[in-house]
Amino acid sequence: MSETLNPSDIQDFDVAFEESYAKVWMNIERKVIICELLADYIPIGDFKEIFSQIGEIIKAGGFEKFIFDKRSLRAFHQPTMEWYFIHWKKDMLGFGLKVHRKILPSEKWFEKMVKIAKDQIMQNYPDNIIDQLDIRYCESIEEAIRL
Repeated sequence: MSETLNPSDIQDFDVAFEESYAKVWMNIERKVIICELLADYIPIGDFKEIFSQIGEIIKAGGFEKFIFDKRSLRAFHQPTMEWYFIHWKKDMLGFGLKVHRKILPSEKWFEKMVKIAKDQIMQNYPDNIIDQLDIRYCESIEEAIRL
């Protein structure tokens, strides 16, 4: 597990929940949720549970931006990414979550895997919602909050 967030980046955020694989912050006024993964690999069942909890917060709070800090990851799991992209994002779009900011691990191979997986998802799911989302990759939480 690693501590990747700078406390000053999230000083006006409240911890929504924390468990062994993730820590989640929220700022209701800014309508922003931050999910920081804490382990190098998250089993898909645990990932879905974390995102189910995040989904309940989004449904209750009118959030518009989701920041996903994946810097701790050292393994890439295609079925997890596919579920997150096709199912979770689509469900959350229905509750107004349109802005997604992502922070990837610094390893270039991870970035390439994300691109390959995204291309495959786009091909396999032509009715996806990507054109309805504002997705950007950032280098830090501060940048992700700002953009």
